[in-house]
Amino acid sequence: MITVSPELHGRFEKHMREKGVPKTLWWQYKKWLRYYLDFCQKYDFASEQTDSLPRFLRKLEEKKQTTLQQEQAADAVKLYYGMAAVSRCLPRQLKGTGSLENAYGKRPIAISDSAGRSLSVRDPAISYTTRKPPADPPVVSAPVSDKPVTGTSWRDQYTRLSSEIQVRHYSPKTLRTYNGWVRKFQTFTRSKPAGLLSADDVKQFLTSLAVKYNVASSTQNQAFNALLFFFRHVLQKEFGKVEGVVRAKRKPYIPVVLSREEINAILTHLSPPYDLVVKLLYGCGLRLSECVQLRVHCFNFDAGVLTVHDGKGQKDRTIPLPETILPELKVQLESLKHLFQRDLDRKFSGVFLMNMLEKKYKNAAKQFIWQWFFPAKQLTYVKDAGEYRRYHLHETHVQKAIKMAVGKAGICKRASAHTFRHSFASHLLQKNYDIRTIQELLGHSDVRTTMIYTHTVKSVTIKEAKSPLDFS
Repeated sequence: MITVSPELHGRFEKHMREKGVPKTLWWQYKKWLRYYLDFCQKYDFASEQTDSLPRFLRKLEEKKQTTLQQEQAADAVKLYYGMAAVSRCLPRQLKGTGSLENAYGKRPIAISDSAGRSLSVRDPAISYTTRKPPADPPVVSAPVSDKPVTGTSWRDQYTRLSSEIQVRHYSPKTLRTYNGWVRKFQTFTRSKPAGLLSADDVKQFLTSLAVKYNVASSTQNQAFNALLFFFRHVLQKEFGKVEGVVRAKRKPYIPVVLSREEINAILTHLSPPYDLVVKLLYGCGLRLSECVQLRVHCFNFDAGVLTVHDGKGQKDRTIPLPETILPELKVQLESLKHLFQRDLDRKFSGVFLMNMLEKKYKNAAKQFIWQWFFPAKQLTYVKDAGEYRRYHLHETHVQKAIKMAVGKAGICKRASAHTFRHSFASHLLQKNYDIRTIQELLGHSDVRTTMIYTHTVKSVTIKEAKSPLDFS
């Protein structure tokens, strides 16, 4: 294996910096460059000619290198070609022991300038063991055209994105959503090197979503937020204001609200535990994810209070427990005790805990207060640990049960699990509850979010024009 001189490394690093290659990838790019130069030396190929690259990539494929590794290697070699084109003289060559030599012995490389004049280059950039020179010195081809580099791997960026989201304790759903938008953005830019991405790429992508795919404004805003996070925390740069973007037209959204009779009709077609889940969704205004993730310690039957821990935005809140379903909740609690004892007899490893709770409280997974209030029907086998654990009732099971119940009840509304949360807020507003109280019960950060429910109830304001002097 040849040894690349510090002088060539320095010029290559400078060129990578100018092209915006992330510094975290420099050592990998320099590794591929060294492999490429060693390959050219070993098989008598001209490192400065572009037709050597396909042969090098075929060799990597024979060596069982992955597609991503081959893409990264190709990107590094193309940067090397670009560096040579900018400097108007390709790699400053190899040196032997004690004398200046290039890759083809002591003969200078024959290259030509823009006027066709022959140039001779000798530069000790790389040291290597003595090798037999070819019969004739190769002629360098024309400089590589400065076309956009595409087809690079973003694997390091996805790893960084996952780390940045997890360190902020965002939900797994947020990670999946942001990953999805970044992948769409990568496809749109044809896997352009992440370091070369700019605000224009974001502008064109967002515009295409509205013009070509006709997405909703909320979808376009979600894509914008994902890319904003990606640029700011992964690429470590700001793209500022993205002006001139064709924005999807935002339509006023009125939540679907069910009447009390419709809710009762749906409940009659639900079997346990799905009926109790829906009663909590409507009776406490819970999100579906909050409801299925409730644990035993969240219920305070003496005070009649339900505490939601780590809701949306990692916020906690307390909600009054509906008195009408207290007996059902206590029956569910007793059934949990029997299930928990059966799990202990089967020597299960406990329930899944969030974050680092299990390391902080080593026995918490097998304590009753940490058990799911709505557990999954079967234990989950953890292959890596070789143990069985209990997960909570899956959201999709509840969604399917609600969809079937809505159909059987003959409800002609687009009802889902979240519709019961909308109904909770609207029915409280109909009973003249203060909007700030409803905001706290729902866990909204901004009262403007709660104000949407003012459009779901019938106004009782007197609208007839009348002078105050005529009031009795």
